[in-house]
Amino acid sequence: MKTIFITGGAGFIGSTFVRLILEETSNVEIINFDALTYAGNLENLNGLDKTRHKFIKGDITKREEVFDALPEKAEAIFNFAAESHVDRSINSASEFVLTNVLGTQVLLDAARAKNIRRFVQISTDEVQGSLPEDSNLFFTEDSSLKPNSPYAASKAAAEHFVRAAHETFGVGTIITRCGNNYGGRQFPEKLIPLMIANAMNDEPLPVYGDGKNVRDWIFVEDHCRAIWLAYEKGKSGESYNIGARNERQNIEVVKSILDALGKPHSLIKFVTDRLGHDRRYAIDATKVENELGWKPQTTWEEGLQKTIRWYQENQDWVNRIRNGAYRDYYKNHYRMEVGGK
Repeated sequence: MKTIFITGGAGFIGSTFVRLILEETSNVEIINFDALTYAGNLENLNGLDKTRHKFIKGDITKREEVFDALPEKAEAIFNFAAESHVDRSINSASEFVLTNVLGTQVLLDAARAKNIRRFVQISTDEVQGSLPEDSNLFFTEDSSLKPNSPYAASKAAAEHFVRAAHETFGVGTIITRCGNNYGGRQFPEKLIPLMIANAMNDEPLPVYGDGKNVRDWIFVEDHCRAIWLAYEKGKSGESYNIGARNERQNIEVVKSILDALGKPHSLIKFVTDRLGHDRRYAIDATKVENELGWKPQTTWEEGLQKTIRWYQENQDWVNRIRNGAYRDYYKNHYRMEVGGK
């Protein structure tokens, strides 16, 4: 039995990865290490095979907690743990520096100390900045890092430490960068679950600026399969850009959600744009397609329907989050109540 150590495995992408690996392999056991901050949710782990999945509550910035939880026999570390919401990083960057930079270095130290064969850093296309709106340019693995938000800067800094661990100490690192993920169990501060939740309740849908910012959307399970392939087949010290070649304007995404739910476009409410809002992300996935043999399995239309269905069938999950501390954040950020008033 192969043991892998996953950080942030109670969050959206991390929990999807945990579920996928347990379902699609038979020889892997998982140690799931998560601090359970606001976006971590033990409900995301309901129903998992307890003989192959062990949850440990812990903070990646705490060296002793990490070293105690990480077994000598672990084959790999997958670092999903991160503060990841751009808006929150604009309000306060300190938590992003601590978790995303210091936390990554603590994990790299642990990987060295315990001779972990593979260290997979889950990064983001946002570290590569913003592309011109009307162009045929795409992010490749060779694109320079030009982060424009505190969140992106913290993830870029983490990438530098991962690279340094490989170059200086020979740690077997892999960096993956993906576009915008969507799917079930995503915290409703992110665009798609926020719009679904508000639309289901006939509440205003807040859209930044003119809504024409472009993102490259990928269904979360497709992303997780690419990460696993990068771990299994990727070259040590390399980075892999993971994208579904699915560019969409934010306003197009919002209208698609309203149409799928049979709700009027009049629910859209344009709000003051985010500071330093990147205009366009787009990924050239040639390397991951050719070297790893990866292709997305889910079309945009299929993925959006699956996502909407999950939120419709799990409204209690959504309501428990929307009735917590998220309510105060939403009110302060959008200048409106959950419920639209």
